[in-house]
Amino acid sequence: MYDQLYAAWHREIEDATLGGLSPDFYTKIFEYLKRIRDENRTLDKKTVKVSLLEHEAKNVEHMLRELLDLRYKKILKTITRLHKAPIELLTVEEIKMCESFVEFSNTYQQFTKNLLRCEQTPITVTILQQTTSPTTQAVLGNKEFKPPTHVTHKRQTVRFVKNIPAIMGADMKSYGPFNMDDVASLPTLNAQILAKQGLVVLIEIS
Repeated sequence: MYDQLYAAWHREIEDATLGGLSPDFYTKIFEYLKRIRDENRTLDKKTVKVSLLEHEAKNVEHMLRELLDLRYKKILKTITRLHKAPIELLTVEEIKMCESFVEFSNTYQQFTKNLLRCEQTPITVTILQQTTSPTTQAVLGNKEFKPPTHVTHKRQTVRFVKNIPAIMGADMKSYGPFNMDDVASLPTLNAQILAKQGLVVLIEIS
């Protein structure tokens, strides 16, 4: 995993364009970094292995911090230019975080155009709150609160053409691991990303 992180970090530094990461890249990094820290805690602090693990952990944290910062800036730049997220290059977590920003970017662009044309743009604001106490109601007066709605993710049946480890779905559920020729139903977003990477073929159910 260290080599994969180094390759991703090095590419983002050397290339001005946004690089692609596997959908479960950050999940693997989390598990890798956690393993290093857990192993470090169980060993004698005076051993050479502990020193090497500490050095490795520091390198991982340094590369990860720079990688995240670089990708954040490039993703924002790409969305601003294209008004859509480059989902084929993003991890599951990045795709999820981009959803609200893409909507904001598109709405703001339209607002700007309408304002310059002297056209009124109605902006609807919905305040989300799961529970409202009597005290909160007294402070907020007659404002209407709408509870968060459950998001339903469309699904796609796929057949795996390669072995892959477990992935985090767009619905934030874990799927897999999968072996070649396994058939599974995944969130459509994940299925499309895996298909573009040549890891699965889409199956149409009639």
